[in-house]
Parts: sequence; structure tokens; C-alpha cells
Amino acid sequence: QVQLVESGGGSVQAGGSLRLSCAASGISSSILAMGWYRQAPGRQRELVAIITSGGSTNYADSVKGRFTISRDNAKNTMFLQMNSLKPEDTAVYYCKVLTNGMNYWGKGTLVTVSS
Repeated sequence: QVQLVESGGGSVQAGGSLRLSCAASGISSSILAMGWYRQAPGRQRELVAIITSGGSTNYADSVKGRFTISRDNAKNTMFLQMNSLKPEDTAVYYCKVLTNGMNYWGKGTLVTVSS
């Protein structure tokens, strides 16, 4: 059974930091990449950051220089270090795993940034 377990969300004031984690288990296909997406109320889900199995990364322009994605391949775990948070970063953050078979989504973790 595939499980993606996200953790680390919460409430923080603007300028603060949070670290999200996503632990994947039960995936038998080869993992090609892992990514973080977010969805704010009334908005479409958008890519925040993605990291390939080889370590290449890509970020949304809105988070470049503030967020850092990383992963532990041996543990199929991914992290998102979020610094200098802004109120516009408020959203549900989802973990996504892309494989050479199916793709999988986590259930999301809420990040709330107050001004």
C-alpha cells in the first residue's frame, strides 16, 4: 500500500520558517522525481519545487531564494525548508511522487503565514 505522509505544517508569522517533510512508502516503481505543490483558497494547485532522483531541482519564481528542496533517496523522504515566509505562502502543501508507473499525491499539510 502506497503511503505519502506529510508533516511540518503549521502557523507562523511573516518572516518565519517551517520545514516540511514527506515520507513515501510502499512504492514499487522507480521514483523519478518528488515535488511539492500548493493550493491556496480559490486558486489552482501550483508547483512549488521539484527534485529529481539525480538531485536536479526546479523552483517556482515566487519561492526562489527562500525555499530549499532536498531528499534522502535511501529513505524516500523529501524536505522543503521554507524561510522568509510571506502571507501569500499560505496554502495547503502537497507532496507528489513521480514514478515510471503511476504518480502519487499526499493528503496535504496546511501552512498559514500571518502578517
